Order: sequence, then structure tokens, then C-alpha cells
Amino acid sequence: MKSVVERLQGDGPAFSIEFFPPRDAAEEAVLWRSIRELEPFDPAYMSITYGAGGSSRDGTIRSIARVATETTLVPMAHLTAVNHSVAELRNVIGWYAAVGVRNILALRGDPPGDPYGDWVAHPEGLNYAEELVELVRSLGDFCVGVSAFPYGHPRSANLEADTEYLVRKLRAGADFAIAQLFFEPEDFLRLRDRVAATGCDALVIPGIMPLTTPRTLHTTIKLSGAPASPRLLERLEPLSGDPAAFRAEGIDVVTEMCERLIAEGVPDLHFYTFNRSKATREVINRLGLVPARA
Repeated sequence: MKSVVERLQGDGPAFSIEFFPPRDAAEEAVLWRSIRELEPFDPAYMSITYGAGGSSRDGTIRSIARVATETTLVPMAHLTAVNHSVAELRNVIGWYAAVGVRNILALRGDPPGDPYGDWVAHPEGLNYAEELVELVRSLGDFCVGVSAFPYGHPRSANLEADTEYLVRKLRAGADFAIAQLFFEPEDFLRLRDRVAATGCDALVIPGIMPLTTPRTLHTTIKLSGAPASPRLLERLEPLSGDPAAFRAEGIDVVTEMCERLIAEGVPDLHFYTFNRSKATREVINRLGLVPARA
């Protein structure tokens, strides 16, 4: 099975997709319908998230195992250090290896119940994402990714310190970073420039969420950790009472942002799908990222 980095060594831009593990049979059916709808578009890789404190660990392992064995997709499994001992983390990494997963997104993770609460490490666990990167790399031939924050992590004192922490994760053995959500292409490009200025040449990949409803806009604002740009709000907020118009404008906004990122040489667009495929398919069609056979 190829690694994320190998999949991104093609001639043109690619896209990837992210899902979350289902909580019940109905959600599992929705997830797998979306996976099958996107599979023919040949994403560079797909990932499944891992709940805070391991709350969805079993669902992630089960879903990733099924992707690895039943589809043509390249899977990337998430892993967090929250509420896990090193022994437990070793066990999860072993499960991933056993089902053929070569790609792991290593995250320290947020405190359960309060993403902005104080971090408390497991007494036999890890304190930092860079330690998790080192652990994963020590246990096999894995391609490892980490998270990046265009506006800085909420616990970072400033962007300079945040960039230092990101580069430490990359130099600990991570092959690439995926950025959290942002509002303007320049916000991501400045992050990429900050990393490059340190002499680190690891891949930095933008995270993209199609803006189809006011809810997805508010979710983007919450997850980004920063206020939305005035330009974005001016385009979308007046349409909040018209679902069709909001969706159309939101898809336009995201497509335009992706076009700018591609023009700036970004190798991959990582789409947060909310376990739905339609909006992502619309954007990648408009960007011309669809293989001939899809």
C-alpha cells in the first residue's frame, strides 16, 4: 500500500478526503455510501478521525480496516494521545499495521469535553505530539502526518512559537502536516511560508470544508479558532435565509479558494466531508481533479 507522500508525487494537484467513524448502523450506511461515491474519483488518500479520549477508537479501527481490505483507497488512520498509555498506543498502532495501514495522522488531541481546557497527560502516556510521532516511527515503516494551525494553536503564545512547535513535530519524523480550517487562501499560504522560512521542506496541506449551509460556516469558524474574514461574511451572511443561494455561493467561495491554492503550487486539497460526498464531488469536478474513468 502506498504512502501519502508517494501518492502526492504526481504531476498535478490531488485531493484527499476525511470522514468520522459512525456511531450506529444508520451512520455506517451513510459513511459507506459516501466512501463508495468518492472512490471512483481516486482521492490521493482518505482518513477517518479518532474521538477524544479514544471514544471512537474501535469505530476508527473497524472502518479503516474495512477501507484497507475492501476498497481501492489509500487509508490514513488518526491517532491521539488523549487518555492513552504508551502501551495502549502501541496496541492501536499494531492494529493499524495488522490491517495494512501505512499512514497515521499523529495528534496529541484535545481534552475530552473542552477543546480549550487544560491538557492533562495520562500518567503512563505522552505529553506532546512530537513524542507520538517518534513512537509511531519507531514501530514500523509508517508515513506520519501531524496537524498545523494557520492562525496558531489556541495554546500557543504567538505565531512564531506555534511555527516552532509545528517544525519540531515535522523534524521528529513527520512527513507532512494538514492545516486546520481557514478563511482565505493567504491565511494558509502564510503558514506554508512560515514553515519554509525555518528551512523545513515538509509538505503542508490545506484543510478545506465546503460551505453549504450556515451551520458549516459556523463550524468552520469554531474549528479555525479565529474570526471569519469580513470578505467571507459579506458574501455569505446575507444569504443565510435562502438555502439554495447560500449553498451556491458557498461552493463558489470554496472553489475560488482552491483555485488560488492550486495556482500557488499546493499539491493536495484535503476535504472535510462530514461523511457526505455531494459537495466535495461538485468542487473537485469544477477544479478538474476528476480522473478520466470517474
